[in-house]
Amino acid sequence: QVQFVESGGGAVQAGGSLRLSCAASGSTFSIYVMGWYRQTIGKQRELVAVISRGGTTKYGDSAKGRFTISRDNAKNTVYLQMNSLKPEDTAVYYCSAGSSYTSVPYWGQGTQVTVSS
Repeated sequence: QVQFVESGGGAVQAGGSLRLSCAASGSTFSIYVMGWYRQTIGKQRELVAVISRGGTTKYGDSAKGRFTISRDNAKNTVYLQMNSLKPEDTAVYYCSAGSSYTSVPYWGQGTQVTVSS
């Protein structure tokens, strides 16, 4: 099993920035990809950004050009720098981890991001 400690969520005005962090522990040897998804009420969970152990990144359309994902393999920690935030970025952001881009069995408890106009 893998456990996560997520931090960095909160409330910010439109145009502001937030940085999310997620530290994994436990069976981290099986983790190749880490990243972030987000979900709002009534909508499906959507990809924000993921990053492989080697540093290859993949972004959802809403994150491109505004968000940057990074990773510290030694600390099993993934970061999400979010700039130019918009009200539509308001959601619960979930840390994720798995052995591939399509196998994501591990999820954090989620952290709320609220962007006001």
